[in-house]
Amino acid sequence: MTAIGPDATAPGSPLLKNLLGERPLTQIFLFVGVLAAFGFLGQTMATNMGRVGITPGFAFLSRPSNFEIGETLIAYSSQSSFARAILVGLLNTLLVSAVGCILATILGVSLGLARMSENPLLSGSVRAYVELIRNTPLLLQLFFWSATFHALPAARKAFEPVAGVYLSNRGIYIPAFRFESGAAEAIALISLAAALLLPLLRRRFALSGRIVATLSLAGFFLVIFTLASTGNLRAEIPSLKGFNITGGLSLTPEFAALLVGLVVNASALIAEIVRSGIQSVPQGQWEAARSLGLHRGLIFRKIVLPQAMRVITPLMTSSYLSLTKNSSLAVAIGYPDLVSIINTAANQTGQALETILIMAAVYLTISFAVSFAMNRYNTRYALKGLGR
Repeated sequence: MTAIGPDATAPGSPLLKNLLGERPLTQIFLFVGVLAAFGFLGQTMATNMGRVGITPGFAFLSRPSNFEIGETLIAYSSQSSFARAILVGLLNTLLVSAVGCILATILGVSLGLARMSENPLLSGSVRAYVELIRNTPLLLQLFFWSATFHALPAARKAFEPVAGVYLSNRGIYIPAFRFESGAAEAIALISLAAALLLPLLRRRFALSGRIVATLSLAGFFLVIFTLASTGNLRAEIPSLKGFNITGGLSLTPEFAALLVGLVVNASALIAEIVRSGIQSVPQGQWEAARSLGLHRGLIFRKIVLPQAMRVITPLMTSSYLSLTKNSSLAVAIGYPDLVSIINTAANQTGQALETILIMAAVYLTISFAVSFAMNRYNTRYALKGLGR
């Protein structure tokens, strides 16, 4: 039968009409006009930049940056290129975003479960926490945490809430592992090999997810024990010596304030996501499972959680993306993230358009990568069994 309606394509219609619909010539002229307008604006901008001695393009990335960066994960100096400076900012952004997503998930899930507690004091406290955090601006929260960390006492009078952990206005000092003689590279290579081989072994021998997780955990502890026994891995605990704290891992006040602010803010939203996901499972599922004699933990793990994940996972994707993009507020408290370093580069070079394009491309890439990973997880695990 021939389709009838406004969306139907008339037999024998021209190719342009099939591609562009009604009035194809009008759409073509409009498209060409938009391209011409953008071309004119680009030419005008290039002319104006040339008058003030600025050459359009990305050649500035190879020039020395001539500014220092307080926190770097890779080697950097003022003589390094702008490209390396931007890479430093990108790594700082990825670090705080990755650690923030992990900690926010742990705290948010815990709060979400506590929110559903039958203890009115516990559930009420979590509800007050969620309402307070969700109804105040994130920027205000970052200012609060920044002021809090800078108000801590000096290093010689630092707080020590637990043994080996110091809180001072110079930063937070926590125990850390130190790798020697290429141990870090060895762990990275072993982890990469395990990530490639375990899925193959799982399909080849039809191993369950629990067995694969157990093997992974056992292999990890075996590698750590081997490195520790050979002296290539050692624990380093901070200690107060004179007027300074030495040893361990030092987190600057700016990094700590940004991380805590992002985690606290995101955890409030994640707590509500977890609560709504669990409550989306019909009460009859709980009652049916109890009638079979299953205890509460098994009911939650085997029946409720798999169904709740279908609701939780898409919303968690949005939370992770929001946390990553909100890390750009680091510029307000002095943490050298991607936005802060690109702003400095733009001010020194005058290449505002190019630096904005770089920033947009980086954040789009990060967002697409997070969305792709979460969508794969949602399709493979959270939505598993919907078609059965």
